[in-house]
Amino acid sequence: MTLHALALSGPGGARPPRATAHLDSAHTGDIIGAFGTIAETDTGARRGWRRRLLTLAAIVGPGLIVMVGDNDAGAFGTYTEAGQNYGTSLVWTLLLLVPVIYVNQEMVLRLGAVTGVGHARLIFQRFGRFWGAFSVIDLFLLNALTIVTEFIGIALGLDYLGVPRLGGVAIASILIVAAASTGSFRRFERFMMVLVFGSLLLVPIAVAIHPPVGQIARDMVVPHMPAGGQLADVMLLIIAIVGTTVAPWQLFFQQSYLIDKRIGPRFMAYSRIDLWVGIAVVIVGAVAMMAFTAAAFAGTAGVGHFTDAGAIARGIEAHAGRLMGILFAIALIDASIIGAAAVSLSTAYAIGDTFGIRHSLHRSPKDSIPFYLVFAGLIAVAAALVLIPGTPLGLLTNAVQSLAGVLLPSATVFLLLLCNDTAVLGPWRNGRWLNLFTGAVIAVLVLLSVILTASVLFPTIGAAAMLWILGGGSALALIGRVGLRLLTGGTAEAIDRRGRADWRMPPLDTLAPAMLGRVEKAWLGILRLYLVVAGGFVLVRIIHLALTHQL
Repeated sequence: MTLHALALSGPGGARPPRATAHLDSAHTGDIIGAFGTIAETDTGARRGWRRRLLTLAAIVGPGLIVMVGDNDAGAFGTYTEAGQNYGTSLVWTLLLLVPVIYVNQEMVLRLGAVTGVGHARLIFQRFGRFWGAFSVIDLFLLNALTIVTEFIGIALGLDYLGVPRLGGVAIASILIVAAASTGSFRRFERFMMVLVFGSLLLVPIAVAIHPPVGQIARDMVVPHMPAGGQLADVMLLIIAIVGTTVAPWQLFFQQSYLIDKRIGPRFMAYSRIDLWVGIAVVIVGAVAMMAFTAAAFAGTAGVGHFTDAGAIARGIEAHAGRLMGILFAIALIDASIIGAAAVSLSTAYAIGDTFGIRHSLHRSPKDSIPFYLVFAGLIAVAAALVLIPGTPLGLLTNAVQSLAGVLLPSATVFLLLLCNDTAVLGPWRNGRWLNLFTGAVIAVLVLLSVILTASVLFPTIGAAAMLWILGGGSALALIGRVGLRLLTGGTAEAIDRRGRADWRMPPLDTLAPAMLGRVEKAWLGILRLYLVVAGGFVLVRIIHLALTHQL
């Protein structure tokens, strides 16, 4: 019996149907993954390694794709810039980000499996129209710009390979749209898995260049700033590493993709393994890029003069031969296609979830025209912008980094609030220690966002001002935390976890209204003010740069 045909039916019969909050009927039924199927009626225990491995094979996908998609064109530029300009001295940032990545995406995983409703819709339902509209508009604009950067990556890879940009970008666009438009979730996931395996091309490049492993290991476990670099520039690069590793689209994509794959809370443990595998792959790829770029440019005039990923390919060729340069260019194109597909799909899912449009890869384009139009439209516009002569591609890339830095804290705030909502997650909601850790992460993200916004508005800002922001902000966050603990008496409600394997969020219209305390309302008000001011200033700065570019 083939893996595809195995239904993993096992012992245990079907349970009585219960009302759930799924907004598209295509989101219920058998789990149909790239490497296996699990019948909807299969509620039996997974006994034995073979059965568990077959279950994992069917579940794997959402976590792996979202994490590998994170090593996209922007990540290629950021990680190789760190390697070319500062060697492997910043590789420690990747290790520190592992718990942040896991906690953020694990919370999204729980929301998707337990609620059956996408991230944007939950924000609409629990926090009102303002925040719901903000989350969707924010996602749409930021994702549209991000997709442009993915096609910039494709164009750079094509230029290095000597392939005409027009034909190559057109073929990549058609391939992405065609893969998503077959009406088969399994075909799309298999397409993405082929690209995931393609990302492993970074490994032979690292092996061929053989960077110093001992130095990499020391730099990974001992955080330090690179010698000789301007502190302000190094701090902005660290912020860019954080921004490219923890991006808002990831939250929306994994939650909706998990729902579309029909994975429920019964398979939470397997979904977490899927996420860990994805994190391992993305960290290996990121470390490899920093390491082999550092080794390729060490002792050359290129150190400290990063331009783009195309120049990195040429530097690799000069150091290790044409084949390694070709592999890097192919890996860049591969990563950009994964990113373009995932980011476009996260937007189409959010639009469908918000406006009640059928939004599933299980449906054919004929059965869900608006969903596929959003997906294909984003791809087409991004590809066209890259091909138009004179388009300020560098400005668009900077806009993505700036807006992502400003908007990321808000996405994490809503994620934390939703994961503490009893009506939404019931016995699956966050415990005390997870909330403490996530609160600290949000505080750091806010401070980094403030620094990034300040650097956009005041390009000459120095390291001293950045350190003052970090120090002062950290002190305020600590004081606020102590005050909140005193206000609440330092107690936390015990959570009854019994029966959570079968607990699902009821339909949205049956939920009691969200009860926000004074503290939550105050913080949301502050967040709204910050987003309006910071986002407005960044937008004004981008428009000014665009007008200057035209002149």
